[in-house]
Amino acid sequence: MKDPAASIVPVIPIDRHSGRPLTRQVYDGFRSAILRGDLRPGQRVPSSRQLAAELLISRFPLLDAYAQLVAEGYFETRAGSGTFVSQSMPDRVPNRVSEPKHADARSPGSRLLARRSFLFPQFEQLPWRYGWGAFGVHQPAFDQFPFDIWSKLVARHSREPRLHAMHHVDPLGLEPFRHAICEYLRTARAVHCDPGQIMIVSGSQQALDITVRVLLDVGDRVWLEEPGYTLTRAVLAGSGCDLVPVPVDQEGMDVAAGIHRAGDARAVFVTPSHQYPLGSTMSVSRRLQLLDWAQKSGAWIVEDDYDSEYRYDSLPIPSLQGLDTDSRVIYVGTFSKVLFASLRLGYIVIPPDLVERFLAVRFAMDIFPSYLYQEIMTGFMGDGHFGRHIRRTRALYSDRRSQLVSGIREHFGEELKIHGDQAGMHVTVSLQGGHHDVEVATRAAKERLWLWPLSKSYWSTEPLQGFILGFGSTPTAYIPQYLSQLRTLLHPPGSGQV
Repeated sequence: MKDPAASIVPVIPIDRHSGRPLTRQVYDGFRSAILRGDLRPGQRVPSSRQLAAELLISRFPLLDAYAQLVAEGYFETRAGSGTFVSQSMPDRVPNRVSEPKHADARSPGSRLLARRSFLFPQFEQLPWRYGWGAFGVHQPAFDQFPFDIWSKLVARHSREPRLHAMHHVDPLGLEPFRHAICEYLRTARAVHCDPGQIMIVSGSQQALDITVRVLLDVGDRVWLEEPGYTLTRAVLAGSGCDLVPVPVDQEGMDVAAGIHRAGDARAVFVTPSHQYPLGSTMSVSRRLQLLDWAQKSGAWIVEDDYDSEYRYDSLPIPSLQGLDTDSRVIYVGTFSKVLFASLRLGYIVIPPDLVERFLAVRFAMDIFPSYLYQEIMTGFMGDGHFGRHIRRTRALYSDRRSQLVSGIREHFGEELKIHGDQAGMHVTVSLQGGHHDVEVATRAAKERLWLWPLSKSYWSTEPLQGFILGFGSTPTAYIPQYLSQLRTLLHPPGSGQV
């Protein structure tokens, strides 16, 4: 792989009015950059001819400076390749300025930070978050994705981009793409919408951020599912909202409990079609109860419909938004879960009277979304490839889910209780013994089993211990082997447990 820094000319300050020779100025500039760590060991530096042209000076001072840097061991030359920062230089040199320590927003001094930045939960480098493979959550079957079709669409739109894909300012996003999404949502999710209500965003996380900025003020009370999606909680905590946990059971969010705890709440964030992480589906009676409460209290409902495409034992459940007669529901969806995470494409279906406010916030945040992938997805959906991919992977995931559920029962019996196996791309299990899921998941990551601890989804009550097991990227044939590994982790040899 080529070094991308090889074509970048480093900043070498030159003062033609200084009494210091140009050779010394170039020498000092490179030496300082190396000692600061701006130029790393092994990094290629420009040829003397290239740098002379950039600095508009004679090549001779550069040749002398390069020779001195080589002599002192800062540079090394390689025949036929060029000049490089010496590989023998340490990555961190003793006199390099150290990184500033963590600052407390409440402490005096010159490094004060905004208090609101400390409202966000600390970002953790969790061992199970980035691994790819067995039981990874939100990981689709890449081997089933039609990359040949996708690559042709990418090539076509990159080779012959339309003008508005290169320079077009519309905070809502590409209009043909919004038309395609609108048609899909009306048909597959029973969502009431038109293209003017749809805003394209970079995944559901940005959708939640924009929505919170439009709807909520500091101190507003907000219902959240308990357990629930940690990143939704992070966005709301960072906005200064008063978070009200509402328990979840087999019928989804307990609306009566929410009304009892905070009947004056300003909004509710809910995953009614496939609750995350327990997998329950909100019953019709509770959906109607929630809509009735929102209408009477003037509250907003934010529906996160993150993987509703996958339902196995029944037809897909229509959206909550489709039952709304008072435009109280803001509907959030994403392509990142069903296609691939780095796509970063999602959408918001906005009540008509709120579109203007959403536009104002969106334009201030990042003006408008990137257009290339929108063009590609428009063709991908319009030519029927998206629908075919969903049907193909639905059959595949159904098979993987069945194998996983039957394997859990075979290997663990009553030790693991299964939750929410009717839909989605994960199965959740709770531990009936005295295990600690974070400790087990940390050990499992060393064996390339990516178990997401269920306890991390709780924040206000005594958490269930268990795991969220993704099966999208887990081949059916390997599931028994992975479950056997999990059993060994829970009952290591010599533990006395069978």
